[in-house]
Amino acid sequence: DRVEVPERIERAVVTNIFPMASAVAVYTGRGDVIVGMHPSSWAAAKSGLLGEVFPEVLKADHAFMKGASVNLEALMALEPDVVLVNAADRRTIDMLRSAELAAYAVSTTKWDYDAMATFDAWMATLGNLFPEADPEGAKKVALKAEVERLDTLVRERTKDVKAEERPRAMFVVRMDERQIVTSGKRFFGDYWIREGAGRNVAEGVTGENANAVVSMEQVYAWDPEVVFLTNFTPVMPEDLLKGDAGKTSGQDWSEVAAVKTGRVFKMPLGFYRTFTPSAETPFTRLWVAAKLHPERFADVDLALEAKRFYRNAFGIELTDRQIEGILNPGAAAGQGAGTNIRGR
Repeated sequence: DRVEVPERIERAVVTNIFPMASAVAVYTGRGDVIVGMHPSSWAAAKSGLLGEVFPEVLKADHAFMKGASVNLEALMALEPDVVLVNAADRRTIDMLRSAELAAYAVSTTKWDYDAMATFDAWMATLGNLFPEADPEGAKKVALKAEVERLDTLVRERTKDVKAEERPRAMFVVRMDERQIVTSGKRFFGDYWIREGAGRNVAEGVTGENANAVVSMEQVYAWDPEVVFLTNFTPVMPEDLLKGDAGKTSGQDWSEVAAVKTGRVFKMPLGFYRTFTPSAETPFTRLWVAAKLHPERFADVDLALEAKRFYRNAFGIELTDRQIEGILNPGAAAGQGAGTNIRGR
């Protein structure tokens, strides 16, 4: 679909394409361009790096949406130049266009949950929407060079990993007293594990994205050697390691291999939750590989690599304290994530 937008966008609203608010701010170097975002995106901004580096984004309205529902009158009051919408949500796109709003569809699933391919496409989209952010193309060149550097680092370290050396790994996308949601083959977790030279124990789960619900008995049968916790859940590694599975009942992780060896990791929280495609995607790939194969990345300082990535890719200089916060996030972002995480 072709959508007409102003030559220079000054007011952008991001609806149910959660990571895109942070991507817009990071790419343009401006927080004030975001005048509205989904409450889940706002919660991540407040808890993570986005609100600290770009405090203007916290002034963005986040009351015009509740769950998947858009309050059209409230959205129109924001006078957006463009509204970024999840491409799968045709109902909202049609509603906004009928109201003569420039609803720009952005896909999370077009690239079959390949996070890097999605990242590349999103950066190209932002380049088209915000050409003034990179008039000479220098930003594009710098980003490409940094992506290639990290890609080479990961591939060189993992290229000869044999099938039997790939650790059994599992993502806990969300967990509460009712259910455990993992990542089957049709969600981003499978991509991260494969790219990090691991084996996704849940690859046979047929449920796509957030429909991959599993039981504790299934986790016992898989016995993953590594467990990754996303920032869509407030559950922390210590909850599993200490026997309290994140305010849940009827879950005992103590006999799971990953818990026995202490290999339970909370994903980084940068400008957005890193499980989905985000500004951090190239670095996240390195982080996952290093957690799956610590012996192959023993000389790699993830804190230094993170600082280098933000500087080289986006020209953003972060402090040691900020890097520490990225690599060791708390539970707060998960508490505001809500339950609808499909493709986001």
